[in-house]
Amino acid sequence: MNRLAHHQGIHKFLTMLGLALYFSKPVMKHLVHIVDAMITKGFSGTLTDLHHGSFHPNHRTTLSRFFTKSPWEEETLLRKLQQWVLHRVERSSKRENQPIFVSIDDTICQKTKPSSRATHAIQGCDWHYSHAEKKSIWGHSLVWLMVHTMTQAFPFAFRLYDKTVGKSKGELAIEMLSSLDVSRPVYVLMDSWYPSKTLVGACLKKGFHVIAMLKTNRILYPKGTAIQAKEFAKSMEPRDTRLVTVGKERYRVYRYEGALNGLKDAVVLLAWKADQPMTPKHLHCVLSTDRELSDEEILRYYAARWSIECFFRQAKDQLKLDGYRVRGRRAVKRYWILVQLAYVYSMFESNSDFSDGLDLLRKRKGHSLVEFIYRAAKQNIPIDTVKKQLHVA
Repeated sequence: MNRLAHHQGIHKFLTMLGLALYFSKPVMKHLVHIVDAMITKGFSGTLTDLHHGSFHPNHRTTLSRFFTKSPWEEETLLRKLQQWVLHRVERSSKRENQPIFVSIDDTICQKTKPSSRATHAIQGCDWHYSHAEKKSIWGHSLVWLMVHTMTQAFPFAFRLYDKTVGKSKGELAIEMLSSLDVSRPVYVLMDSWYPSKTLVGACLKKGFHVIAMLKTNRILYPKGTAIQAKEFAKSMEPRDTRLVTVGKERYRVYRYEGALNGLKDAVVLLAWKADQPMTPKHLHCVLSTDRELSDEEILRYYAARWSIECFFRQAKDQLKLDGYRVRGRRAVKRYWILVQLAYVYSMFESNSDFSDGLDLLRKRKGHSLVEFIYRAAKQNIPIDTVKKQLHVA
């Protein structure tokens, strides 16, 4: 019996990435089946789901071996995916005449803390503080880098933050940025946990600008006097600010230009939502190393960082970025790369955003199953054979 029609689409995408030159036919087949399973509605992350969701012909143990022992190079897959993403983003950025944005942030993939008797705990897990939940969570902490235009955002690279190795999240971000070679202007976006002197320095050295949220206790030097941003802001009246509209939000903005620790000359916007009182509690400080940008542009560019939050939510809800049961370091890393592959493939197929693509692919899968059964019936293939092929025997 021939293969399911929707598998051809996945296979075509993998071939377009140039993977057929590097991977054997069996490896390619595994990749097609795994991407297919991940985009199936109700996928939970387990090997059983991977096996059932993709109508995988082999036994489940071959799947587990594919993650744990099989000698394929997941780094090659990642590199090819990254090349394709960069090419795509550069083209759009040129066409839209807009810069390229790079967002840096981290997320926790929560796991159940193993009992002291567990012999095989998942490798690389630790306690990590979650700002969202205001408590420590057991699991893997991943630092992600997203590359985007004003219209589309792609997951580009990730690193496991491992306290035992001793590399900070900032250092991991610098490593990932080093593989980013583009000829268009780049703005690196980050929240207030990231803009350390070293990371900002590394961005500038690559010719990238930084737009980042700052903690309100950062020291500024208005008229040469050192003062915390929130203290400086206390002296401000609404008349010292101007109203700036970004999307549906309006802000009162005071623009500071000058030095701050580690930077000789930058812009810091002290901003309040227009409907909130101008108190230190409601103050936002946004840094831009590009002094040419207007207040509107700085805030509008920074707002693009939202796409990395969306990616975390979608990758966890729909593709189960945190649902894996594999335990070995390499197996888990392979799983994450395959989630990234499935995410980018969904975007590729819809040529717009991830959720549209996922809906499209799920519909296509339904049609392809109906056609498969219809053709089998026309060829008088026994129903038990069909059931077996579709894992419903």
